[in-house]
Amino acid sequence: MERIAVIDFETTGLAPGAARATEIAVVMLERGQIVERYQSLMNAGVPIPGFITGLTGITTAMVRSAPSAAQVMNEVAEFVGDTPLVAHNAAFDQKFWDYELGLVRRSRAQPFACSLLLARRLLQAAPDHKLGTLTRWANLPNTGTAHRAMADAEMAANLLQYMALGLRDNHGLSNVGHDLFCSLQKIPKAKISDALQRLRG
Repeated sequence: MERIAVIDFETTGLAPGAARATEIAVVMLERGQIVERYQSLMNAGVPIPGFITGLTGITTAMVRSAPSAAQVMNEVAEFVGDTPLVAHNAAFDQKFWDYELGLVRRSRAQPFACSLLLARRLLQAAPDHKLGTLTRWANLPNTGTAHRAMADAEMAANLLQYMALGLRDNHGLSNVGHDLFCSLQKIPKAKISDALQRLRG
């Protein structure tokens, strides 16, 4: 599997603009291993709602002393470059990635793959497809406190590698990478077995 950047945001809410990012983490996955990491709190100049602090542990005081959102996004954009991107529930992280990049006059060139969509298709026996549930169900490493960006990015990277190994070992696919992930996540769950058989053939 080629080099892939797995990202996770923590934010003040669900919609970019109305909400802002408070933390980002990126782990670089290469040849099945996490080889580099980037993590930072980020100060977007907005207070953290109490329910978000209860969920993430991130407080207004913590982000007040953090680097500016602009500084962090410029740094993380340089760190990621044009490396293909993955996130768990990528629809959420992609919106914030694009919005926060736009504020520093940058734009995304590469597509996102979504480990949530992939898990719904490839791990249909799991009780649900929340990141923590999948981590426990697959006996993957406990990476730390959920709803903190680095712990969640590492969990998503471990999950992606688990699914990549399954595609190779259980389905006989040799060319497992970002393009395949982007293709598989668009296939309806009911048709995934047939699609994997065609790919193997």
